[in-house]
Amino acid sequence: MKYVFYLVSIVILSACSLNNVKEDDALKKYFNENKVDGCFALYNNATNQFTIFNLKRYRDSSFLPASTFKIVNSLIGLQEGEIVNDSMVIKWDAIKRSIESWNKDLTMYEAFRVSSVPYYQEVARRIGIERMQFWLDSLGYGSKKITTSIDSFWLDNSLKITPDEQLGLIKRLYFNQLPFFKNNQETVKRAMLFENNSNYRLAYKTGWGKKENGNQLAWIEGWVEENNHPYFFVLNFETPDVNADIPGIRMKILKDILTQLGFLKGKM
Repeated sequence: MKYVFYLVSIVILSACSLNNVKEDDALKKYFNENKVDGCFALYNNATNQFTIFNLKRYRDSSFLPASTFKIVNSLIGLQEGEIVNDSMVIKWDAIKRSIESWNKDLTMYEAFRVSSVPYYQEVARRIGIERMQFWLDSLGYGSKKITTSIDSFWLDNSLKITPDEQLGLIKRLYFNQLPFFKNNQETVKRAMLFENNSNYRLAYKTGWGKKENGNQLAWIEGWVEENNHPYFFVLNFETPDVNADIPGIRMKILKDILTQLGFLKGKM
């Protein structure tokens, strides 16, 4: 097993304390407009300050990570050699699925960016329960539980994590502070970078799943970088509406909030 030899303690993923939090209820309108319940947090690395809407949900509530777990699955796969590099292809299993971009051979980079569940289920099967559990424990990742199948535990409410823990993980990834080789962290960060222009760089990973109560759950977490300064964010929400346009709502809320907070113009 390619475990990192210098790993001596659990990485603490939680991020905020009450003395560095500003609660911003003005952000509630973006959730109301889209008829969802959720939370949002932004962390200014330079000032160690958080801007948060719905602090209780952000800090105290745990949810299935859904496809945000592809960040950790990628890191573990790379570290353990089950993913050789981001060009490694896993062959399509010829099972036709509703998302057309999944129905072909994919590299890791491609699979991450189209959030291919089948690709990462195969990666998880290759990693196996023992090594996967080692890394969940080492990271202190959420509830750290694999109580169901190795290829679905992040999708079926077996594993859960708080938005605060998600943001802490993202911050440490950005600074290469997770217990994985630096080049593996850089590989994942390259896959997360979706927008790169003269005003800003926006990197993220999305997630979409179903809670035990049937509500659709959405995530988007990452960072926005302006003038070479990173700000880390996490958005989490849910809705009982089975017909809700989760990808559209998710990105609209994120962009609306970031715009209100002064981002995406290159002036921060």
